[in-house]
Amino acid sequence: MPRPLPTLRLGPVGLVLVGIVSVQVGAAIAKDLFGSISPTALVWLRLFFSAVVLALIARPRLVGRSRSDWLVVLGFGLSLGGMNWAIYQSFARIPLGIAVTLEFVGPLALALLGSRRRRDFAWVGLAAAGVLLLGFERSDLDPLGVAFALLAGGCWASYILLSASTGRRWPGFDGLTVASIVAAALITLPAILSGGTTLLEPRVLAIGALVGLLSSVVPYCCELVALRTIRPALFGVLMSLEPAAAALAAIVVLGELLAPVQWVAVACVVAASIGATRSSAPLHTEPAPD
Repeated sequence: MPRPLPTLRLGPVGLVLVGIVSVQVGAAIAKDLFGSISPTALVWLRLFFSAVVLALIARPRLVGRSRSDWLVVLGFGLSLGGMNWAIYQSFARIPLGIAVTLEFVGPLALALLGSRRRRDFAWVGLAAAGVLLLGFERSDLDPLGVAFALLAGGCWASYILLSASTGRRWPGFDGLTVASIVAAALITLPAILSGGTTLLEPRVLAIGALVGLLSSVVPYCCELVALRTIRPALFGVLMSLEPAAAALAAIVVLGELLAPVQWVAVACVVAASIGATRSSAPLHTEPAPD
């Protein structure tokens, strides 16, 4: 009898953690390449390679779709492309851990939207304290980098909202595959203009493929398998570790160190996200997009 694959022994929690680490390591590797290629060109390579792999896996059925189906998946692709483009623009300007922490404000705000419970206002205050700590500790943060991180967070919130509608209309990986193609197509021209002939260099293509694998294919596969058995609330709690994972990946891959106060800020946002997830609707019922 053949031995089971090692990844299957991890269990759903282990698979989610592998996905989280893979996303952030991919982001750190991408940032390390920004000296050779623009963030726009690199995020296009990531989206392009992940779309190709997903298309080969899913082979989506496109015929017989209604106008509403296409409008939903186009909006999904727009939010996916905008989120990835914005976060790459952000951590090209500010530390990766800080960028992901600020980005997390989007899904956190979505989880708490409309809540009237006093406990949930405490989570809002804790997250706000974390963001303010980042601002006070690093007054030299590039304002444009901060703005891009918050834009990415807004796109992430719209991604979460549209993912449910897309999942109802497009079975399996079909919707995600079409959205990935849309996202890549949206930034093809800007990527060509900013990347030029660099996009054809074998080293850049290889790293782009690696980033697409680490940041999209591996985490989606891990998380979709995990979501078959893991409770959504627990999945949301685990995904709340993303900012801390980003900060650690930046230390290991890039040598980006955070000050103690910045670690406190990251911890505030992580704790607020965990608290909001446990006390309200889960932040995520789909794999993390970036």
